[in-house]
Amino acid sequence: MRGLDMPRPTDTAAWNELSKHADAIRGVQLRELFAKDPARAQRLVLHHDDLRVDLSKHRATDETLRLLTTLAEQCGVPAMRDRMFAGEPINDTEGRAVLHVALRNRSARPIVVDGEDVMPDVREVLDRMRAFADEVRSGALRGAKGDRITDVVNIGIGGSDLGPLMVCEALSPYWIGGPIRPHFVSNVDPAHLARTLHDLRPETTLFVVASKTFTTQETIANAKAARAWLVSALGEVAVRSHFVAVSTNHAKVGEFGIARERTFGFWDWVGGRYSLWSAIGMPIALAIGFEHFEALLAGAHGIDEHFRTAPLERNVPVVLAMLGVWYAAFFDAETFAVLPYSQALHRMPAWLQQGDMESNGKSVDRQSKRIEGYTTGPIVWGEPGTNGQHAFYQLLHQGTRLVPVDFLAPLEPEWPRPGTPEPLASMLRDQHTLLLANMIAQAEALMVGKSLEAVTRELEAQGLSKDAIDRLAPHKVFEGNRPSTTMTFRRLDPRTLGALLAIYEHRIFVQGVIWNVNSFDQWGVELGKQLAKTIEGELRGGPSQPHDASTAALVAEARSVIR
Repeated sequence: MRGLDMPRPTDTAAWNELSKHADAIRGVQLRELFAKDPARAQRLVLHHDDLRVDLSKHRATDETLRLLTTLAEQCGVPAMRDRMFAGEPINDTEGRAVLHVALRNRSARPIVVDGEDVMPDVREVLDRMRAFADEVRSGALRGAKGDRITDVVNIGIGGSDLGPLMVCEALSPYWIGGPIRPHFVSNVDPAHLARTLHDLRPETTLFVVASKTFTTQETIANAKAARAWLVSALGEVAVRSHFVAVSTNHAKVGEFGIARERTFGFWDWVGGRYSLWSAIGMPIALAIGFEHFEALLAGAHGIDEHFRTAPLERNVPVVLAMLGVWYAAFFDAETFAVLPYSQALHRMPAWLQQGDMESNGKSVDRQSKRIEGYTTGPIVWGEPGTNGQHAFYQLLHQGTRLVPVDFLAPLEPEWPRPGTPEPLASMLRDQHTLLLANMIAQAEALMVGKSLEAVTRELEAQGLSKDAIDRLAPHKVFEGNRPSTTMTFRRLDPRTLGALLAIYEHRIFVQGVIWNVNSFDQWGVELGKQLAKTIEGELRGGPSQPHDASTAALVAEARSVIR
């Protein structure tokens, strides 16, 4: 295998075998597989630390999993994985290495890019982050008027927002009641910034402006408005005490008024959607404390080592990725639902949407050819349980589309916290039991369904007439045979969260290799940005530009209001 020339999956022998195998088992019911194999529920489970990954409710047999493993081998997953860890420029359209794994490397193993070990630089930034976070949290570093910093506002967008926001929400028990409250502003809609600042005091607020180039349109617009808010209250001199930058553009940062010692850099081998492990994670470290941020890194590193060394057939990210390929390629599954039964993880589906859809939403392969004969990245979506049960589970159970599902849940409740009075503490524990019961029940219901015969018996027992039963029964049938993974863990702490996120990152990587796409560029976000600049000029009174009739009408209408 030469360079990054990877085979098309449809050209492999394993793909052809999987196609035949899918036809052979398409009509097999999951409940039949359980009935024939009493050990299935124990055998089709993977473990990592306290994370338990139940794969038994998938429409897959041992032969399915063997063929999927073979497909991963024939498509070069091990080779591409090793190239990533070796620092090779596998992001070939941009000529960059892909080394988010270096950001959380807790071992002494060097990671080399262009002949140089990057780990000393990574550790130097982490040391600076630790010192700064400790100073702010202890109160040693204060605002321009001598006030203690109590609120941190992260201004970023995309990966500079979704990752840190999701982690801070997930780990809220580690900062609620602590010295720092995190806030996040991403949308250029002025309402986002204005509502965030409404209840904050300039004297006690620190801003983290996260933009690698310090030119991101939305981020800089929000940063300038935040600067104006601060300066109007405290004067220009306050900018140096109340702003921090995460950027590599020191010139632009300096023009803004942020001191060099308060600028934290990262590298071009860190993609935005994989950047929460870098200095982009500064708001995480400020909110939960650097020791917990390190635990987050350690959890991810544990999965990195597992992904790097475990056999493919027992490798959690690989197996999950290949099951996703199985449904997308051979069962026409267009979407993939992530359903955390944890309110703390309510932003995880949004984080994963960017990670997956920006990575693998591609229609051109690594050889610059249009992809034909198979589909690439799925639409990723989800909401926390039990909310989703009252929204979209109808489609999951009885819709015409097959939607593979990941359920996630901590077995121990996050609440009550120590000191919660009784009887409230007991009631909160009971609610967590109810939460777990719902998740387990939903996974079972998706799998086993309810037959027409069972529904008919129920309606007969209610005394309905035969005509009424004939009309109503089909509406109450659940086909079942809907696949799901259930991931459980003892509690949602920083280490476990790091492991979960790393699993999904590597899952995305593996699927990108199978689909023969570059998962680490994102040219698809550029066109809209370019057109927006042109239209912005028109809305501000500039000359009209040629557009289609619909766009021209929208521009004219907006201009009439703005003026």
